[in-house]
Amino acid sequence: MRVALVSDTHISAPTDWLERAYAAHLAPADLLIHCGDMTGRAAWSFFLQHPNFHCVQGNMDAWDLAEDLPARLDLEISGLRVAVCHGWGFKAGLSRRLYDAFGPDYDIIFFGHTHAREDTQYGKTRCINPGSLREGSLALVTLDDGRISTEFVSL
Repeated sequence: MRVALVSDTHISAPTDWLERAYAAHLAPADLLIHCGDMTGRAAWSFFLQHPNFHCVQGNMDAWDLAEDLPARLDLEISGLRVAVCHGWGFKAGLSRRLYDAFGPDYDIIFFGHTHAREDTQYGKTRCINPGSLREGSLALVTLDDGRISTEFVSL
């Protein structure tokens, strides 16, 4: 299973660079997950073209979009228990705070907010942040028979 992971798009509507990034990296993935701060409904609608798209709200999303998005998702992907959220508060130490908040029952926590790439393990839980799509970063996460591998892509 190949998961395209993005966050912190910070655009209200699709742009040429987003369409190119989508075609090259996001469309081919089995699953597309956005960890919040998409910002506008038109951008959200653009991502809906992916047949297996999931998204959570961020702290910078327009109110009319944020009210329609969950703050958190719990998913099972390839037999792994996955939490998806944006994140909150100070950027330093966020992955540890998320691990503490969600507990060790998750195999993976996908998150955003910091605009910084991260792949950190606490116990058996991987905390993965793709960085900011707006700043040219995304992650491709491969889940294969319980193994998790992360490839960060620079656009």
